[in-house]
Amino acid sequence: MREYLLTLCIVAAVTYLLTGPVRKFAIAAGAMPEIRARDVHREPTPRLGGIAMFGGLCAGLLVAAHLTNLKEVFELSNEPRALLSGAGLIWLLGVLDDKWGVDALIKLGGQMIAAGVMVLQGLTILWLPVPGVGPVSLTPWQGTLLTVALVVITINAVNFVDGLDGLASGMVCIAAAAFFMYAYRIWYGYGLEAAAPATLFAAILMGMCLGFLPHNAHPARIFMGDSGSMLIGLVLAAGAISITGQVDPDAMKLFEGSEQAAVHATVPVYIPLLLPLTVIAVPFADLVLAIVRRTWRGQSPFAADRGHLHHRLLEIGHSHSRAVLIMYFWSALIAFGAVAYSVNSAGVWFVLAIVVLSAVGLVLLLLPRFTPRVPRWAEAFVPPRYRRRAAPAPAARAEEPEAAGTSGPEQPGQPGKPESAAPEPLPAGLNGATAIGDRSRFTHRRKIGTPQ
Repeated sequence: MREYLLTLCIVAAVTYLLTGPVRKFAIAAGAMPEIRARDVHREPTPRLGGIAMFGGLCAGLLVAAHLTNLKEVFELSNEPRALLSGAGLIWLLGVLDDKWGVDALIKLGGQMIAAGVMVLQGLTILWLPVPGVGPVSLTPWQGTLLTVALVVITINAVNFVDGLDGLASGMVCIAAAAFFMYAYRIWYGYGLEAAAPATLFAAILMGMCLGFLPHNAHPARIFMGDSGSMLIGLVLAAGAISITGQVDPDAMKLFEGSEQAAVHATVPVYIPLLLPLTVIAVPFADLVLAIVRRTWRGQSPFAADRGHLHHRLLEIGHSHSRAVLIMYFWSALIAFGAVAYSVNSAGVWFVLAIVVLSAVGLVLLLLPRFTPRVPRWAEAFVPPRYRRRAAPAPAARAEEPEAAGTSGPEQPGQPGKPESAAPEPLPAGLNGATAIGDRSRFTHRRKIGTPQ
């Protein structure tokens, strides 16, 4: 565990330190696309944040290869090299798309090629756990097709959810943390060394997201772009494929005893295939709603609009940060709920806790105007909008009526101001995240679903 945590911290530190120079490089290279009608941000923001994330990935693999225990992962398995090869291809494709733009079909082909490269180097699904049947061996063609499909779906799901500042990196970090807990339990609890690569991939993915998130939180100073979203999607899929394709369910001795006990015991076998779906769950629901909404209006399913879930959260009154936190909450509930279910699938308290947390999430979703206030002792650690307003002094309250009813010459010793003093003009050039005073969240206020 110490070596996993050390790798995580090094990846986070390298990613964090590289993001600043990468931002300057992106501005100098002109990787700042114009604001589109469906975008939420108000200012052109540089992309190419995936360059820093790829640097953190390389640093993590390099450090892990020289640690006492983790170096055995590189000696006994070719999966880290397969991950690096596929990640390099998908990262290069994303950089080209962030700078010059790449056609959607070309990107899809590149994603399939990156997945195929990983399959050729041994990172593939060898068997599939089927409920009621057990592990079913797959032919090479079946394993290849299933691996490529899982990689492509996960990459595009992460890319699809990257619509608000810090949303994609935070959701993937939550899923990676849940996946790390599951993979470490399989590796340490069951003593299966084949789960070590997946545990390493999850630790590296958490470090990549944690190191980039401070720069990407609202208001974002840099976006990860397709070079980052496709990269972290591929790493997440690689971890699921590794632990599904290499860990033998028979070695876990889960199929002993009665049929009912075996069904409950084999729940951990299916979790690797479910955890990537925790990231896909929210974007997939958004995708289905978008397709229905667009086809109902007679538009193409691929037509861009402002009807996504994060757009709707903003429209009903949630702030940018609160909308992101709400989606974090649902992702954490699904991801950690899946891991908790793999540990105790028959507990009544577990189901009750999920129901209660879901109710809390719905209440937070329906109360956009509620502003939480923290205790006085914690106000120094939170943004000003969460602090309590200071009450006016008694002397000031007593003087307010007199000041409202007096007119004429100034009082001695007090500087006077004209009654109708014009407000000071805003400094030139300030807008968007640096604006002073109230401003509209969107440039154009209109109903959801209406064309630009």
